[in-house]
Amino acid sequence: MLTGLAVAFFYIFAFIMLISAVIVVTARNPVHSVLFLILVFFNAAVLFLLSGAEFLGLILLVVYVGAVAVLFLFVVMMLDVDFAELKSGALKYAPIGAFIGIIIAIELIFVFISNGFSLVSGVHITQPMPDLAQRTNTQALGDILYTDYAFYFQISGIILLVAMIGAIVLTLRHRSGIKRQSIAVQVARTAENAIEIKKVESGKGI
Repeated sequence: MLTGLAVAFFYIFAFIMLISAVIVVTARNPVHSVLFLILVFFNAAVLFLLSGAEFLGLILLVVYVGAVAVLFLFVVMMLDVDFAELKSGALKYAPIGAFIGIIIAIELIFVFISNGFSLVSGVHITQPMPDLAQRTNTQALGDILYTDYAFYFQISGIILLVAMIGAIVLTLRHRSGIKRQSIAVQVARTAENAIEIKKVESGKGI
């Protein structure tokens, strides 16, 4: 259970995280969006630490803040992407997105009402946290992740691989005026179209 001071810090960091997440979506400058995304990850890591999941908090800092968010920043700064055009195209789907968001919000409200506004119920906990003296939080998380949920873990890896390939395909641009190698054309060449013999008279060569 969190103490009074820990609960106060929890709500403070949660509030900062929500405000930063809104700025990530609404910021006009994509670089500012990535910087506020890093702030979101940092506050989420603090929330994990306050909840006792120190492994998840540190992994969030090392992987997402230290690698993924920095990679996003480099990609945004290096690629010549017209974000104004992308945002203008997204406005067409804003009503549909708002309608779906309202439906999801209503469903979540119904779930909270049915559970008596209790986010954690002891009845639904099938695998409680073991004693830290016998098994650490990291070991228990590894046992559950690579045994009970190993299949879902592999599926998430496949989804990330497909997303990476899709990002490469979407950002791949073919520039005009650049000579490229064509294996089919090279293989199809014959002596008739590859060699040109000219008879040069004596004394009239280059």
